Amino acid sequence: FGFTKARIGFCEAEDFTTPGKMGDEGGGEAQYDYDLLVIGGGSGGLSCSKEASELGLKVAVCDFVQPSPAGTRWGLGGTCVNVGCIPKKLMHQAALVGEAYDDMSKFGWEVAEERPKHDWAKLVQNVQDHIGSLNWGYRVQLREKKVTYENAYASFLDPHTVLATKKGGKTKNITAKHIVLAMGGRPRYPDIPGAKEFGLSSDDLFSLEKSPGKTLVVGASYVALECAGFLKAFGLDTTVMVRSIFLRGFDQECAGRIGDYMAEHGMRFIRGAVPAALAREGGEEGPITVTYTQEGEEKTEQFDTVLFAIGRDPCTADIGLDKAGVELHPRSGKIVSEHESTNVPHIYAIGDLLHDRMELTPLAIHAGRTLARRIAGTSTLFTNYDQVPTTVFTPLEYGACGLSEEQATEKFGEANVETYRSNFQPLEWTVPHRPENACYAKVICNKLDCERVVGFHVLGPNAAEITQGFGAAIAVGITKAQLDAVIGIHPCNAEIFTTLEVTRKSGKGIQ
Repeated sequence: FGFTKARIGFCEAEDFTTPGKMGDEGGGEAQYDYDLLVIGGGSGGLSCSKEASELGLKVAVCDFVQPSPAGTRWGLGGTCVNVGCIPKKLMHQAALVGEAYDDMSKFGWEVAEERPKHDWAKLVQNVQDHIGSLNWGYRVQLREKKVTYENAYASFLDPHTVLATKKGGKTKNITAKHIVLAMGGRPRYPDIPGAKEFGLSSDDLFSLEKSPGKTLVVGASYVALECAGFLKAFGLDTTVMVRSIFLRGFDQECAGRIGDYMAEHGMRFIRGAVPAALAREGGEEGPITVTYTQEGEEKTEQFDTVLFAIGRDPCTADIGLDKAGVELHPRSGKIVSEHESTNVPHIYAIGDLLHDRMELTPLAIHAGRTLARRIAGTSTLFTNYDQVPTTVFTPLEYGACGLSEEQATEKFGEANVETYRSNFQPLEWTVPHRPENACYAKVICNKLDCERVVGFHVLGPNAAEITQGFGAAIAVGITKAQLDAVIGIHPCNAEIFTTLEVTRKSGKGIQ
């Protein structure tokens, strides 16, 4: 496979200004409260702070959750733990359990004639109990690692000083030699009447005490399709409003297949539409009237809940970055950086704050750890942002690593890209007679480089587990010939990737 430092996810760092810890400034040593201050207590910020403390730095973390427009707050741990990956995956699992129940009779189990009803309140309580245990665990970890935790909102006063404001209004100044920005982002709301007054976002959904009922999900992002998927599986009347395409930035063939699968299983889509206004009559319990435009025509419909999932904005606007001299991308409001550095030598950024980087928890965790090691002077390695595996937990799960077919064609040219693909049916789907051709596998190869695999895509059950395994092979530069030499495990879904033969250019069918 040809292992190199670059191929296993790291790159060598350039020399720093002085030997030892990165960013050390010449002249006399200033006195600061901390060697490192991390602003943001999400996955990336916590990993960075704990690693830095382990390496002997004096570290503090400032974390403060501004309530959502609906008033939702949460504890330490950031988006992933509280209102993202963790509750989303648990609710997706709840949907899969219901799906498995529908198969039970075909596998010989006696089941009641009437399908069990889903208890939203019980699910939310159990999910929140688990999240609460994680919140507490993170606080314990910080204490054990001797990291000072400040439940306070940090805003810059100057490049080395922040004002930390607690919930009750009490403030204090904190100085640090190095500062890491790890505030993440928050859901975006459309600029239309009633959006923030009556709409919700993923910040609110996972802790709703009452079932959302008839729900309109606005957006076609992975958050939108994931949430719509499990709401529909719980028996709720669910509609998705899509302005243009599904899963922008992902492989569009796979995205289209996900949309088709969801539609075939009863999901209602309103295509080519955007909301224009939300209004509510009858108090908090009354329905929400959504006015929207579709192909130039104005329409209205009532829903119990409207969930916006149209993207996220970085939390960079109101923390005084101008006072620290940190520059932001003019459109995204994020930080343009190749290796987590800002234009200010001692201030860094990780996670969702970085412009044109994937917004993924494991990536933020990895970047936080490697950055801490560079700040402490124990390593010169950087995180590699290429060929990062990820999974979208839609009803038909989608795992991807590397380039989409569109991206590969743009990068290498259509003549230099070979795509191997196949439909497949999981063995577990045969007895209950689930769809034969819904699941899909493809690898995208660069013909100019020994057919090296530059893109990996799978639609089907356990997509995350499959993609995680193959992600290691792709990271070290596996070629199609090497992939073909792997012996498959039979019978399993991942086996299909060891027997891919049909190329798109051959014109042969894959049904």
